[in-house]
Amino acid sequence: MDTARRIAKNTILLLVSQIIVSILFFLSMLYSARYLGATGFGILSTALALTAILGLFSDLGLNTLTTREVSRNTSLADKYLPNMLLMKLVLAFVTFGSIALVSNLFYSQEVLHVVYILSLSTILDSFSSTFYSIFQAYEKMEYQALGKALGSFLLFAGTIISIYYGLTVLAFAYVYFITSLIILVYTSIICVQRFFLLPKIEVDLKFWKTIIMKALPLSLVLIFGVVYFRIDMVLLSIIKGNAATGIYSAAYRLMDFMTFVPVVFTTSILPVMSKFYLSSKDSLKISYKLSFKYMVILGLPIAVGITILAKDIILLIYTADFEQSIFSLQILIWTIPVLFLTYLLSTVITSINKQNVLCKVMFLSMLANIVLNLTLIPLFSYLGSSLVTLISELIVFVLCFYYVSKFVCKIEIQNLILKPAVASVVMGLFLVYVHINLFLTILIAFCIYLVVLIILKTFSKEELVLFKNVLGKSNDK
Repeated sequence: MDTARRIAKNTILLLVSQIIVSILFFLSMLYSARYLGATGFGILSTALALTAILGLFSDLGLNTLTTREVSRNTSLADKYLPNMLLMKLVLAFVTFGSIALVSNLFYSQEVLHVVYILSLSTILDSFSSTFYSIFQAYEKMEYQALGKALGSFLLFAGTIISIYYGLTVLAFAYVYFITSLIILVYTSIICVQRFFLLPKIEVDLKFWKTIIMKALPLSLVLIFGVVYFRIDMVLLSIIKGNAATGIYSAAYRLMDFMTFVPVVFTTSILPVMSKFYLSSKDSLKISYKLSFKYMVILGLPIAVGITILAKDIILLIYTADFEQSIFSLQILIWTIPVLFLTYLLSTVITSINKQNVLCKVMFLSMLANIVLNLTLIPLFSYLGSSLVTLISELIVFVLCFYYVSKFVCKIEIQNLILKPAVASVVMGLFLVYVHINLFLTILIAFCIYLVVLIILKTFSKEELVLFKNVLGKSNDK
């Protein structure tokens, strides 16, 4: 029960933070899109996608490895932190050089300036993420929660200021850079003051070699994963131009906004599952089964609801200038229920030291994504990219589910999907036939979904007891 409460505490902290982060980041993207238009927003989205892909050279899986290893033995923090920071410094030069080389091959001077500034922001973020990995290892998620919330507030404030003064897209890039610099200062101060970990210069080449070998599968997983999630915008911008990228990005950002749920949850359970792998295989299996069930319950109604309300949502958020994004959103949103599960499955695979398996999965998915994008973008533009994103995520899910079933335990997936599917259909019928205020409609639809789940006895007595204990503990605090 203590473990469940600890997971709940960390999940709630990160959830509140991530809701704030996601809302403010989404608002930043919303106002940026409205102000910059499809072309200007396409430039910003292209630069963000390119730096996200090539910025992976500044991490290479080191953060995930740090969280996993230090969570098992916190005395290793003094060894990992200084070496990781120095390794990140070396990787920073590789990152900037690779971004500069690739961007000069394909983009105009206007795009290049934005890319360069955002690449510096990405490098600073990589150092901050090292400190975040330490916070996660100690299960002190409140410091990460605060840092993420602060960063999103600064980004939003900078966006509003840029719009108020009528600045160009380059100013938006500088907002990202300044925000990243402030957050790096914050994370380093917290690490020193709260964990008494002083960043120092330590070069242990033997340790570096060991860490790189351990992190290599994780780094490849990150690279393959980000490529198959971001390469669509890069290819779309090259093949169809910035306007098409802006239209696609508007829908993509709405889908991406929803991913804070699995991100928060898997961030909380990674250190716990890593411990369970060593101490209690039965606890690992129980955690996995319950997590799978809740990811289905959370993801499915989002896809059904937004598919039906896509037009209202796009017109409300982006206005008629982005009306072409509606169909793209209706395709992309079905990535959400699949994505919720793949986040969980990949976390389980990482926690049981099967990085090599996950690496193979992401490599195959990345190849499929690139081939499909090159095939469908020339034919269907941003709609082709939307379909490819969904197909790629389905490939990851099928492969990850197979391996988790093999190494951890099997799940009767149809039994877990049936009741949430019935509840989603009932909710969907309400959305189709009832037309009132959008926000009121969503609230009522959520209540209908929850009531149907309860009527269908979706939650066991043990789960209800756990909910009461967790809520009771939270109220005591």
